[in-house]
Amino acid sequence: MKPIDSSFHHTIQFLFKQLKGHRLQITLNIIIGVLFVFIDLGFVWVTKLAVDIATHNSHVATLQQAFILMASIMLLRILLSICSRWIRAVLGVKAQNNMRIHLFARLLNSKWNAVRNFHTGNLTNRIEKDVTDVVNFITESIPSLVTTIVQFLGAFFFLFYMDSMLAVIIVCIIPFFILSSKIYVKRMKRLTHAIRGQESNIQSLIQETLQHNILVKTLDCFHTLTDNLHAQQTALHEKVIHRTKYSTVSTTLLSIGFATGYFVTFAWGATQLSNNLISYGAMLAFVQLVSQIQNPVRNMSRFVPIFINAFTATERLIELDTIEQEQTAKNRVILSKATSICFENISFRYTPTSRFIFEQSNFKIPANGVTVITGETGTGKTTLIRLLLAIVEPTTGNINLECKDGKMYTVNSSLRNNFAYVPQGNSLISGSIKYNILLGNPNASDEDIRKALHTAGADFVLQKETGLETICGETGDGLSEGQAQRIAIARALVSNKMIFIFDEATSSLDNETEKIVLERIAQNYKDRTLIFITHRGEVLKYANQIIHLQRMNSGVLVQSSTKP
Repeated sequence: MKPIDSSFHHTIQFLFKQLKGHRLQITLNIIIGVLFVFIDLGFVWVTKLAVDIATHNSHVATLQQAFILMASIMLLRILLSICSRWIRAVLGVKAQNNMRIHLFARLLNSKWNAVRNFHTGNLTNRIEKDVTDVVNFITESIPSLVTTIVQFLGAFFFLFYMDSMLAVIIVCIIPFFILSSKIYVKRMKRLTHAIRGQESNIQSLIQETLQHNILVKTLDCFHTLTDNLHAQQTALHEKVIHRTKYSTVSTTLLSIGFATGYFVTFAWGATQLSNNLISYGAMLAFVQLVSQIQNPVRNMSRFVPIFINAFTATERLIELDTIEQEQTAKNRVILSKATSICFENISFRYTPTSRFIFEQSNFKIPANGVTVITGETGTGKTTLIRLLLAIVEPTTGNINLECKDGKMYTVNSSLRNNFAYVPQGNSLISGSIKYNILLGNPNASDEDIRKALHTAGADFVLQKETGLETICGETGDGLSEGQAQRIAIARALVSNKMIFIFDEATSSLDNETEKIVLERIAQNYKDRTLIFITHRGEVLKYANQIIHLQRMNSGVLVQSSTKP
Protein backbone atom coordinates (compact mmCIF):
# COMPACT_ATOMS: atom_id res chain seq x y z
CA MET A 1 0.00 0.00 0.00
CA LYS A 2 1.21 3.47 -0.80
CA PRO A 3 2.14 5.77 2.09
CA ILE A 4 -0.94 7.73 3.11
CA ASP A 5 -0.73 11.41 3.76
CA SER A 6 -3.37 11.90 6.46
CA SER A 7 -2.37 15.48 7.11
CA PHE A 8 -4.91 18.22 7.55
CA HIS A 9 -3.88 19.66 4.17
CA HIS A 10 -4.48 16.38 2.36
CA THR A 11 -7.85 15.94 4.08
CA ILE A 12 -8.93 19.43 3.02
CA GLN A 13 -7.83 18.68 -0.56
CA PHE A 14 -9.93 15.52 -0.62
CA LEU A 15 -12.99 17.33 0.77
CA PHE A 16 -12.56 20.21 -1.68
CA LYS A 17 -12.38 17.75 -4.58
CA GLN A 18 -15.63 16.17 -3.43
CA LEU A 19 -17.17 19.59 -2.84
CA LYS A 20 -16.66 20.59 -6.48
CA GLY A 21 -18.73 17.63 -7.59
CA HIS A 22 -21.77 18.67 -5.54
CA ARG A 23 -21.89 22.41 -6.16
CA LEU A 24 -25.57 22.43 -7.18
CA GLN A 25 -26.81 20.91 -3.93
CA ILE A 26 -24.46 23.04 -1.83
CA THR A 27 -25.56 26.24 -3.61
CA LEU A 28 -29.26 25.40 -3.26
CA ASN A 29 -28.85 24.56 0.43
CA ILE A 30 -27.01 27.84 1.07
CA ILE A 31 -29.69 29.85 -0.77
CA ILE A 32 -32.50 28.16 1.16
CA GLY A 33 -30.60 28.56 4.43
CA VAL A 34 -30.06 32.31 3.87
CA LEU A 35 -33.74 32.70 2.96
CA PHE A 36 -34.62 30.98 6.25
CA VAL A 37 -32.46 33.55 8.07
CA PHE A 38 -34.25 36.51 6.48
CA ILE A 39 -37.64 34.91 7.11
CA ASP A 40 -36.79 34.37 10.79
CA LEU A 41 -35.57 37.95 11.18
CA GLY A 42 -38.67 39.14 9.36
CA PHE A 43 -40.79 37.15 11.81
CA VAL A 44 -39.05 38.91 14.73
CA TRP A 45 -39.84 42.28 13.15
CA VAL A 46 -43.49 41.35 12.46
CA THR A 47 -43.90 40.02 16.02
CA LYS A 48 -42.57 43.29 17.42
CA LEU A 49 -44.83 45.24 15.08
CA ALA A 50 -47.94 43.26 16.08
CA VAL A 51 -47.23 43.69 19.81
CA ASP A 52 -46.54 47.42 19.40
CA ILE A 53 -49.79 47.85 17.44
CA ALA A 54 -51.71 45.90 20.06
CA THR A 55 -50.24 48.08 22.86
CA HIS A 56 -50.83 51.25 20.83
CA ASN A 57 -47.08 52.00 20.50
CA SER A 58 -47.20 51.88 16.69
CA HIS A 59 -49.71 52.98 14.06
CA VAL A 60 -47.85 52.12 10.80
CA ALA A 61 -50.34 49.33 10.07
CA THR A 62 -53.46 47.66 11.37
CA LEU A 63 -53.36 44.59 13.58
CA GLN A 64 -55.11 42.61 10.81
CA GLN A 65 -52.39 43.56 8.33
CA ALA A 66 -49.71 42.48 10.80
CA PHE A 67 -51.46 39.10 11.21
CA ILE A 68 -51.66 38.61 7.43
CA LEU A 69 -47.97 39.43 7.09
CA MET A 70 -47.11 37.02 9.92
CA ALA A 71 -49.17 34.21 8.34
CA SER A 72 -47.50 34.82 4.98
CA ILE A 73 -44.04 34.53 6.53
CA MET A 74 -45.02 31.28 8.28
CA LEU A 75 -46.40 29.82 5.03
CA LEU A 76 -43.23 30.77 3.16
CA ARG A 77 -41.16 29.01 5.82
CA ILE A 78 -43.20 25.83 5.38
CA LEU A 79 -42.69 25.93 1.60
CA LEU A 80 -38.94 26.37 2.03
CA SER A 81 -38.86 23.39 4.41
CA ILE A 82 -40.55 21.24 1.75
CA CYS A 83 -37.98 22.37 -0.86
CA SER A 84 -35.16 21.60 1.55
CA ARG A 85 -36.45 18.05 2.17
CA TRP A 86 -36.73 17.35 -1.56
CA ILE A 87 -33.22 18.63 -2.24
CA ARG A 88 -31.89 16.37 0.49
CA ALA A 89 -33.89 13.38 -0.75
CA VAL A 90 -33.00 13.74 -4.44
CA LEU A 91 -29.55 15.29 -4.60
CA GLY A 92 -28.32 14.01 -1.23
CA VAL A 93 -28.94 10.34 -2.04
CA LYS A 94 -27.45 10.85 -5.51
CA ALA A 95 -24.29 12.34 -3.99
CA GLN A 96 -23.89 9.37 -1.63
CA ASN A 97 -24.50 6.89 -4.45
CA ASN A 98 -21.89 8.56 -6.67
CA MET A 99 -19.20 8.42 -4.00
CA ARG A 100 -20.04 4.81 -3.12
CA ILE A 101 -19.87 3.78 -6.79
CA HIS A 102 -16.50 5.55 -7.14
CA LEU A 103 -15.01 3.79 -4.10
CA PHE A 104 -16.64 0.45 -4.98
CA ALA A 105 -15.12 0.60 -8.46
CA ARG A 106 -11.68 1.47 -7.05
CA LEU A 107 -11.84 -1.46 -4.63
CA LEU A 108 -12.76 -3.84 -7.45
CA ASN A 109 -9.86 -2.51 -9.54
CA SER A 110 -7.38 -2.49 -6.63
CA LYS A 111 -4.37 -4.72 -6.51
CA TRP A 112 -5.23 -7.86 -4.57
CA ASN A 113 -2.23 -7.58 -2.25
CA ALA A 114 -3.29 -4.05 -1.29
CA VAL A 115 -6.97 -4.58 -0.61
CA ARG A 116 -6.51 -7.90 1.25
CA ASN A 117 -5.18 -5.92 4.24
CA PHE A 118 -8.75 -4.76 4.95
CA HIS A 119 -11.50 -6.95 6.36
CA THR A 120 -14.62 -6.91 4.16
CA GLY A 121 -16.68 -5.78 7.17
CA ASN A 122 -14.32 -2.84 7.63
CA LEU A 123 -14.63 -1.92 3.95
CA THR A 124 -18.43 -2.15 4.12
CA ASN A 125 -18.47 0.10 7.18
CA ARG A 126 -16.37 2.71 5.38
CA ILE A 127 -18.41 2.64 2.18
CA GLU A 128 -21.67 2.91 4.10
CA LYS A 129 -21.15 5.00 7.23
CA ASP A 130 -18.07 7.05 6.34
CA VAL A 131 -19.44 8.00 2.93
CA THR A 132 -22.70 9.13 4.58
CA ASP A 133 -20.77 11.28 7.07
CA VAL A 134 -18.54 12.87 4.42
CA VAL A 135 -21.35 13.59 1.95
CA ASN A 136 -23.60 14.99 4.67
CA PHE A 137 -20.75 17.19 5.84
CA ILE A 138 -20.11 18.54 2.34
CA THR A 139 -23.70 18.97 1.20
CA GLU A 140 -25.44 19.73 4.50
CA SER A 141 -23.00 20.83 7.21
CA ILE A 142 -20.99 23.30 5.12
CA PRO A 143 -24.11 25.10 3.82
CA SER A 144 -25.46 25.04 7.40
CA LEU A 145 -22.23 26.64 8.61
CA VAL A 146 -22.58 29.43 6.02
CA THR A 147 -26.23 29.89 7.00
CA THR A 148 -25.29 29.94 10.67
CA ILE A 149 -22.73 32.71 10.12
CA VAL A 150 -25.29 34.75 8.14
CA GLN A 151 -27.87 34.20 10.88
CA PHE A 152 -25.43 35.33 13.57
CA LEU A 153 -24.43 38.46 11.67
CA GLY A 154 -28.02 39.30 10.74
CA ALA A 155 -29.31 38.92 14.30
CA PHE A 156 -26.35 40.84 15.74
CA PHE A 157 -26.82 43.84 13.44
CA PHE A 158 -30.58 43.80 14.02
CA LEU A 159 -30.02 43.83 17.79
CA PHE A 160 -27.23 46.39 17.40
CA TYR A 161 -29.68 48.61 15.51
CA MET A 162 -32.18 48.33 18.36
CA ASP A 163 -29.68 48.49 21.27
CA SER A 164 -25.96 48.62 20.50
CA MET A 165 -24.83 48.20 24.11
CA LEU A 166 -26.83 45.00 24.65
CA ALA A 167 -25.59 43.56 21.35
CA VAL A 168 -21.94 44.14 22.29
CA ILE A 169 -22.40 42.67 25.79
CA ILE A 170 -24.04 39.49 24.43
CA VAL A 171 -21.35 38.96 21.80
CA CYS A 172 -18.53 39.54 24.32
CA ILE A 173 -19.87 36.85 26.67
CA ILE A 174 -19.80 34.11 24.03
CA PRO A 175 -16.09 33.72 23.06
CA PHE A 176 -14.92 32.90 26.59
CA PHE A 177 -17.20 29.89 26.84
CA ILE A 178 -16.47 28.71 23.29
CA LEU A 179 -12.71 28.75 23.87
CA SER A 180 -13.09 27.04 27.24
CA SER A 181 -15.23 24.27 25.78
CA LYS A 182 -12.85 23.29 22.97
CA ILE A 183 -9.83 22.23 25.00
CA TYR A 184 -10.82 18.60 24.47
CA VAL A 185 -11.09 18.63 20.65
CA LYS A 186 -7.94 16.62 19.92
CA ARG A 187 -8.85 14.04 22.51
CA MET A 188 -12.36 13.75 21.03
CA LYS A 189 -10.87 13.16 17.59
CA ARG A 190 -8.77 10.26 18.88
CA LEU A 191 -11.80 8.80 20.63
CA THR A 192 -13.88 9.10 17.47
CA HIS A 193 -11.19 7.22 15.52
CA ALA A 194 -11.26 4.48 18.15
CA ILE A 195 -15.07 4.29 18.04
CA ARG A 196 -15.09 3.99 14.25
CA GLY A 197 -12.53 1.21 14.41
CA GLN A 198 -14.57 -0.62 17.04
CA GLU A 199 -17.74 -0.26 14.95
CA SER A 200 -15.89 -1.81 12.00
CA ASN A 201 -14.80 -4.74 14.19
CA ILE A 202 -18.39 -5.35 15.26
CA GLN A 203 -19.66 -5.23 11.69
CA SER A 204 -16.90 -7.60 10.59
CA LEU A 205 -17.79 -10.08 13.35
CA ILE A 206 -21.52 -10.00 12.55
CA GLN A 207 -20.96 -10.28 8.79
CA GLU A 208 -18.48 -13.14 9.05
CA THR A 209 -20.58 -15.08 11.56
CA LEU A 210 -23.76 -14.83 9.47
CA GLN A 211 -21.86 -15.89 6.35
CA HIS A 212 -20.73 -19.06 8.14
CA ASN A 213 -23.98 -19.75 9.97
CA ILE A 214 -23.93 -23.50 9.21
CA LEU A 215 -20.37 -23.80 10.47
CA VAL A 216 -21.37 -22.00 13.68
CA LYS A 217 -24.20 -24.47 14.20
CA THR A 218 -22.03 -27.53 13.56
CA LEU A 219 -19.24 -26.29 15.83
CA ASP A 220 -21.82 -25.47 18.50
CA CYS A 221 -19.97 -22.21 19.17
CA PHE A 222 -23.07 -20.00 19.37
CA HIS A 223 -22.33 -18.86 22.93
CA THR A 224 -18.65 -18.22 22.17
CA LEU A 225 -19.47 -15.92 19.28
CA THR A 226 -22.30 -14.23 21.19
CA ASP A 227 -19.92 -13.57 24.07
CA ASN A 228 -17.36 -12.23 21.60
CA LEU A 229 -19.93 -9.84 20.15
CA HIS A 230 -20.94 -8.77 23.65
CA ALA A 231 -17.29 -8.08 24.52
CA GLN A 232 -16.86 -6.01 21.35
CA GLN A 233 -20.06 -4.07 22.09
CA THR A 234 -18.93 -3.49 25.68
CA ALA A 235 -15.66 -2.05 24.41
CA LEU A 236 -17.60 0.21 22.05
CA HIS A 237 -19.90 1.29 24.87
CA GLU A 238 -16.94 2.21 27.06
CA LYS A 239 -15.39 4.30 24.27
CA VAL A 240 -18.71 6.08 23.63
CA ILE A 241 -19.09 6.81 27.36
CA HIS A 242 -15.53 8.14 27.47
CA ARG A 243 -16.20 10.47 24.55
CA THR A 244 -19.52 11.55 26.03
CA LYS A 245 -17.76 12.73 29.19
CA TYR A 246 -15.65 15.12 27.16
CA SER A 247 -18.57 16.36 25.09
CA THR A 248 -20.59 16.84 28.31
CA VAL A 249 -17.94 19.21 29.66
CA SER A 250 -18.06 21.18 26.42
CA THR A 251 -21.86 21.30 26.36
CA THR A 252 -22.04 22.35 30.02
CA LEU A 253 -19.70 25.29 29.51
CA LEU A 254 -21.70 26.42 26.50
CA SER A 255 -24.98 26.08 28.38
CA ILE A 256 -23.61 28.31 31.14
CA GLY A 257 -22.65 30.87 28.51
CA PHE A 258 -26.08 30.77 26.86
CA ALA A 259 -27.90 30.97 30.17
CA THR A 260 -25.78 33.96 31.15
CA GLY A 261 -26.58 35.68 27.85
CA TYR A 262 -30.31 35.05 28.23
CA PHE A 263 -30.28 36.27 31.85
CA VAL A 264 -28.41 39.47 30.93
CA THR A 265 -30.82 40.12 28.03
CA PHE A 266 -33.94 39.58 30.12
CA ALA A 267 -32.62 41.72 33.00
CA TRP A 268 -31.51 44.45 30.61
CA GLY A 269 -34.84 44.46 28.78
CA ALA A 270 -36.91 44.37 31.96
CA THR A 271 -34.94 47.31 33.38
CA GLN A 272 -35.35 49.30 30.16
CA LEU A 273 -39.06 48.45 30.06
CA SER A 274 -39.61 49.52 33.68
CA ASN A 275 -38.01 52.87 32.87
CA ASN A 276 -40.28 53.26 29.80
CA LEU A 277 -37.24 53.32 27.50
CA ILE A 278 -38.50 50.50 25.26
CA SER A 279 -41.85 49.05 24.26
CA TYR A 280 -43.23 45.58 25.01
CA GLY A 281 -42.58 44.71 21.37
CA ALA A 282 -38.94 45.72 21.72
CA MET A 283 -38.61 43.61 24.88
CA LEU A 284 -39.99 40.59 23.00
CA ALA A 285 -37.66 41.34 20.07
CA PHE A 286 -34.64 41.47 22.43
CA VAL A 287 -35.37 37.98 23.72
CA GLN A 288 -35.97 36.61 20.21
CA LEU A 289 -32.85 38.24 18.77
CA VAL A 290 -30.63 36.94 21.56
CA SER A 291 -31.97 33.50 20.70
CA GLN A 292 -31.16 34.25 17.03
CA ILE A 293 -27.58 35.09 18.08
CA GLN A 294 -27.13 32.21 20.51
CA ASN A 295 -28.59 29.53 18.21
CA PRO A 296 -25.87 30.06 15.57
CA VAL A 297 -23.23 29.91 18.30
CA ARG A 298 -24.81 26.75 19.69
CA ASN A 299 -24.94 25.30 16.18
CA MET A 300 -21.31 26.22 15.57
CA SER A 301 -20.38 24.40 18.75
CA ARG A 302 -22.22 21.36 17.43
CA PHE A 303 -20.14 21.60 14.27
CA VAL A 304 -17.10 20.58 16.33
CA PRO A 305 -18.10 16.89 16.67
CA ILE A 306 -19.49 17.02 13.12
CA PHE A 307 -16.11 18.25 11.86
CA ILE A 308 -14.34 15.59 13.90
CA ASN A 309 -16.60 12.83 12.53
CA ALA A 310 -16.24 14.14 8.99
CA PHE A 311 -12.45 14.46 9.16
CA THR A 312 -12.17 11.01 10.73
CA ALA A 313 -14.39 9.55 8.00
CA THR A 314 -12.43 11.44 5.33
CA GLU A 315 -9.12 10.02 6.53
CA ARG A 316 -10.59 6.52 6.41
CA LEU A 317 -11.91 7.09 2.88
CA ILE A 318 -8.57 8.53 1.76
CA GLU A 319 -7.03 5.18 2.70
CA LEU A 320 -9.41 3.49 0.25
CA ASP A 321 -9.00 6.16 -2.42
CA THR A 322 -5.21 5.75 -2.39
CA ILE A 323 -5.09 1.95 -2.60
CA GLU A 324 -2.83 0.99 -5.47
CA GLN A 325 -4.81 0.25 -8.64
CA GLU A 326 -4.26 -2.32 -11.34
CA GLN A 327 -2.91 -0.87 -14.56
CA THR A 328 -5.45 -1.80 -17.21
CA ALA A 329 -4.66 -0.98 -20.83
CA LYS A 330 -7.22 1.07 -22.75
CA ASN A 331 -7.09 -1.31 -25.72
CA ARG A 332 -7.48 -4.81 -24.33
CA VAL A 333 -6.23 -7.76 -26.34
CA ILE A 334 -8.99 -10.28 -27.10
CA LEU A 335 -7.57 -13.64 -28.14
CA SER A 336 -9.52 -15.49 -30.83
CA LYS A 337 -7.55 -18.73 -30.66
CA ALA A 338 -6.13 -20.87 -27.91
CA THR A 339 -2.60 -20.03 -26.81
CA SER A 340 0.22 -21.75 -25.00
CA ILE A 341 1.25 -20.38 -21.63
CA CYS A 342 4.98 -20.24 -21.05
CA PHE A 343 6.54 -19.76 -17.58
CA GLU A 344 10.03 -18.37 -17.99
CA ASN A 345 12.34 -18.29 -14.95
CA ILE A 346 9.41 -17.56 -12.63
CA SER A 347 10.24 -16.74 -9.04
CA PHE A 348 7.58 -15.57 -6.62
CA ARG A 349 7.11 -14.78 -2.95
CA TYR A 350 4.38 -12.75 -1.27
CA THR A 351 6.62 -10.43 0.74
CA PRO A 352 10.32 -9.51 0.53
CA THR A 353 11.02 -11.58 3.66
CA SER A 354 8.81 -14.63 3.03
CA ARG A 355 9.97 -17.87 1.43
CA PHE A 356 9.88 -18.35 -2.33
CA ILE A 357 6.85 -20.33 -3.53
CA PHE A 358 8.39 -20.65 -6.99
CA GLU A 359 12.06 -20.14 -7.75
CA GLN A 360 13.46 -20.05 -11.30
CA SER A 361 10.63 -22.28 -12.53
CA ASN A 362 10.26 -23.03 -16.24
CA PHE A 363 7.40 -24.96 -17.78
CA LYS A 364 4.79 -24.68 -20.52
CA ILE A 365 1.03 -25.26 -20.72
CA PRO A 366 0.18 -26.20 -24.32
CA ALA A 367 -2.77 -24.86 -26.32
CA ASN A 368 -5.65 -27.03 -27.59
CA GLY A 369 -5.43 -29.53 -24.79
CA VAL A 370 -6.02 -30.47 -21.20
CA THR A 371 -3.36 -29.76 -18.60
CA VAL A 372 -3.89 -31.19 -15.11
CA ILE A 373 -2.02 -29.64 -12.18
CA THR A 374 -1.66 -31.77 -9.07
CA GLY A 375 0.13 -31.47 -5.77
CA GLU A 376 -0.36 -31.67 -2.04
CA THR A 377 -1.90 -28.85 -0.05
CA GLY A 378 0.51 -25.94 0.31
CA THR A 379 2.58 -26.66 -2.78
CA GLY A 380 1.55 -23.49 -4.62
CA LYS A 381 -1.48 -24.45 -6.72
CA THR A 382 -3.49 -21.44 -5.55
CA THR A 383 -0.48 -19.17 -6.07
CA LEU A 384 -0.10 -20.56 -9.59
CA ILE A 385 -3.71 -19.58 -10.35
CA ARG A 386 -3.12 -16.08 -8.98
CA LEU A 387 -0.07 -15.72 -11.21
CA LEU A 388 -1.98 -16.90 -14.26
CA LEU A 389 -4.81 -14.44 -13.58
CA ALA A 390 -2.34 -11.62 -12.80
CA ILE A 391 -3.82 -11.28 -9.31
CA VAL A 392 -0.19 -11.22 -8.20
CA GLU A 393 2.90 -10.49 -10.28
CA PRO A 394 6.06 -12.63 -10.47
CA THR A 395 8.93 -11.42 -8.35
CA THR A 396 11.16 -12.17 -11.32
CA GLY A 397 10.55 -13.75 -14.70
CA ASN A 398 7.64 -13.60 -17.13
CA ILE A 399 4.49 -15.53 -17.93
CA ASN A 400 3.81 -15.27 -21.67
CA LEU A 401 0.86 -16.17 -23.86
CA GLU A 402 2.28 -17.58 -27.07
CA CYS A 403 -0.09 -17.48 -30.07
CA LYS A 404 0.27 -19.78 -33.08
CA ASP A 405 0.72 -16.77 -35.35
CA GLY A 406 3.93 -15.93 -33.50
CA LYS A 407 2.55 -13.11 -31.36
CA MET A 408 3.47 -13.13 -27.69
CA TYR A 409 1.84 -11.29 -24.78
CA THR A 410 3.11 -10.99 -21.23
CA VAL A 411 0.37 -11.87 -18.74
CA ASN A 412 -0.98 -8.84 -16.89
CA SER A 413 -4.34 -7.60 -15.61
CA SER A 414 -5.28 -6.32 -19.09
CA LEU A 415 -5.16 -9.88 -20.45
CA ARG A 416 -7.25 -11.37 -17.63
CA ASN A 417 -10.38 -11.07 -19.78
CA ASN A 418 -9.09 -14.00 -21.86
CA PHE A 419 -9.36 -16.37 -18.90
CA ALA A 420 -12.49 -18.06 -17.56
CA TYR A 421 -12.07 -19.18 -13.96
CA VAL A 422 -14.12 -21.58 -11.85
CA PRO A 423 -12.98 -21.19 -8.21
CA GLN A 424 -13.19 -23.76 -5.46
CA GLY A 425 -16.43 -24.18 -3.55
CA ASN A 426 -19.70 -22.34 -3.97
CA SER A 427 -19.07 -19.10 -5.85
CA LEU A 428 -22.64 -18.04 -6.69
CA ILE A 429 -24.08 -14.74 -5.51
CA SER A 430 -27.58 -13.61 -4.59
CA GLY A 431 -29.90 -13.39 -7.59
CA SER A 432 -31.41 -15.60 -10.27
CA ILE A 433 -29.49 -18.46 -11.85
CA LYS A 434 -29.66 -16.59 -15.15
CA TYR A 435 -28.16 -13.48 -13.54
CA ASN A 436 -25.28 -15.56 -12.18
CA ILE A 437 -24.56 -17.15 -15.55
CA LEU A 438 -24.76 -13.83 -17.42
CA LEU A 439 -21.94 -12.52 -15.23
CA GLY A 440 -19.76 -14.71 -17.45
CA ASN A 441 -21.13 -13.15 -20.62
CA PRO A 442 -23.82 -10.44 -20.44
CA ASN A 443 -24.52 -10.87 -24.18
CA ALA A 444 -25.20 -14.61 -24.03
CA SER A 445 -28.52 -15.74 -25.49
CA ASP A 446 -30.86 -18.20 -23.77
CA GLU A 447 -29.66 -20.82 -26.26
CA ASP A 448 -26.02 -20.14 -25.29
CA ILE A 449 -26.98 -20.56 -21.64
CA ARG A 450 -28.83 -23.83 -22.30
CA LYS A 451 -25.81 -25.27 -24.17
CA ALA A 452 -23.47 -24.26 -21.33
CA LEU A 453 -25.82 -25.76 -18.74
CA HIS A 454 -26.00 -29.03 -20.68
CA THR A 455 -22.22 -29.26 -21.02
CA ALA A 456 -21.87 -28.58 -17.29
CA GLY A 457 -24.42 -31.28 -16.45
CA ALA A 458 -26.78 -28.66 -15.06
CA ASP A 459 -29.90 -29.50 -17.09
CA PHE A 460 -31.75 -29.68 -13.76
CA VAL A 461 -32.01 -25.88 -13.86
CA LEU A 462 -34.38 -25.99 -16.84
CA GLN A 463 -36.55 -28.55 -15.04
CA LYS A 464 -37.20 -26.23 -12.12
CA GLU A 465 -40.57 -24.50 -11.94
CA THR A 466 -39.11 -21.05 -12.67
CA GLY A 467 -36.18 -22.33 -14.76
CA LEU A 468 -33.41 -19.82 -15.31
CA GLU A 469 -35.26 -17.28 -13.18
CA THR A 470 -34.94 -19.47 -10.09
CA ILE A 471 -33.58 -17.38 -7.25
CA CYS A 472 -30.61 -18.56 -5.23
CA GLY A 473 -29.61 -16.89 -2.00
CA GLU A 474 -26.25 -15.71 -0.72
CA THR A 475 -23.43 -18.09 -1.78
CA GLY A 476 -25.96 -20.17 -3.69
CA ASP A 477 -28.30 -20.83 -0.79
CA GLY A 478 -31.11 -23.15 -1.93
CA LEU A 479 -28.82 -25.27 -4.10
CA SER A 480 -26.61 -28.20 -3.19
CA GLU A 481 -22.84 -27.79 -3.43
CA GLY A 482 -22.77 -29.97 -6.52
CA GLN A 483 -25.55 -28.01 -8.22
CA ALA A 484 -23.83 -24.71 -7.42
CA GLN A 485 -20.54 -26.01 -8.84
CA ARG A 486 -22.18 -27.06 -12.12
CA ILE A 487 -23.83 -23.64 -12.51
CA ALA A 488 -20.43 -22.02 -11.86
CA ILE A 489 -18.94 -24.23 -14.60
CA ALA A 490 -21.72 -23.15 -16.97
CA ARG A 491 -21.00 -19.51 -16.12
CA ALA A 492 -17.38 -20.02 -17.19
CA LEU A 493 -18.28 -21.95 -20.35
CA VAL A 494 -20.77 -19.34 -21.57
CA SER A 495 -17.98 -16.72 -21.45
CA ASN A 496 -16.46 -18.35 -24.55
CA LYS A 497 -12.91 -17.51 -23.44
CA MET A 498 -9.80 -19.14 -24.91
CA ILE A 499 -8.30 -20.26 -21.59
CA PHE A 500 -10.25 -22.07 -18.86
CA ILE A 501 -9.04 -22.67 -15.32
CA PHE A 502 -11.02 -25.17 -13.23
CA ASP A 503 -9.91 -25.15 -9.59
CA GLU A 504 -11.33 -28.28 -7.91
CA ALA A 505 -14.45 -27.47 -9.95
CA THR A 506 -15.89 -31.00 -9.67
CA SER A 507 -14.97 -31.70 -6.04
CA SER A 508 -18.63 -31.86 -4.92
CA LEU A 509 -19.89 -33.98 -7.82
CA ASP A 510 -20.54 -37.70 -7.61
CA ASN A 511 -18.32 -39.91 -9.76
CA GLU A 512 -20.85 -40.46 -12.54
CA THR A 513 -21.78 -36.79 -12.88
CA GLU A 514 -18.11 -35.78 -12.79
CA LYS A 515 -17.33 -38.23 -15.58
CA ILE A 516 -20.15 -36.82 -17.78
CA VAL A 517 -19.16 -33.18 -17.18
CA LEU A 518 -15.44 -33.74 -17.84
CA GLU A 519 -16.12 -35.75 -20.99
CA ARG A 520 -18.40 -33.03 -22.40
CA ILE A 521 -15.91 -30.26 -21.64
CA ALA A 522 -13.00 -32.20 -23.16
CA GLN A 523 -15.02 -33.03 -26.30
CA ASN A 524 -16.67 -29.63 -26.87
CA TYR A 525 -13.69 -27.41 -26.06
CA LYS A 526 -10.80 -29.10 -27.84
CA ASP A 527 -9.82 -25.77 -29.40
CA ARG A 528 -9.23 -24.14 -26.00
CA THR A 529 -6.52 -24.24 -23.37
CA LEU A 530 -8.02 -26.21 -20.46
CA ILE A 531 -6.32 -26.19 -17.06
CA PHE A 532 -7.61 -28.37 -14.21
CA ILE A 533 -6.30 -28.09 -10.65
CA THR A 534 -7.45 -31.18 -8.82
CA HIS A 535 -6.81 -33.92 -6.29
CA ARG A 536 -9.18 -36.31 -8.08
CA GLY A 537 -8.13 -38.82 -10.73
CA GLU A 538 -11.02 -38.78 -13.20
CA VAL A 539 -9.74 -35.82 -15.23
CA LEU A 540 -6.37 -37.55 -15.77
CA LYS A 541 -8.06 -39.65 -18.48
CA TYR A 542 -8.35 -36.55 -20.65
CA ALA A 543 -5.00 -34.95 -19.83
CA ASN A 544 -2.46 -34.15 -22.52
CA GLN A 545 -0.04 -32.96 -19.84
CA ILE A 546 0.27 -33.44 -16.10
CA ILE A 547 2.14 -30.92 -13.97
CA HIS A 548 2.94 -32.05 -10.45
CA LEU A 549 3.96 -29.51 -7.83
CA GLN A 550 6.17 -30.71 -4.99
CA ARG A 551 7.32 -28.52 -2.14
CA MET A 552 11.09 -28.34 -1.63
CA ASN A 553 13.31 -26.33 0.72
CA SER A 554 14.21 -23.91 -2.07
CA GLY A 555 10.67 -23.51 -3.39
CA VAL A 556 8.28 -25.67 -5.39
CA LEU A 557 9.62 -28.33 -7.75
CA VAL A 558 7.59 -28.35 -10.96
CA GLN A 559 7.52 -31.75 -12.66
CA SER A 560 5.90 -31.91 -16.08
CA SER A 561 4.99 -35.02 -18.02
CA THR A 562 3.24 -35.31 -21.38
CA LYS A 563 0.80 -38.10 -22.15
CA PRO A 564 0.99 -39.69 -25.58
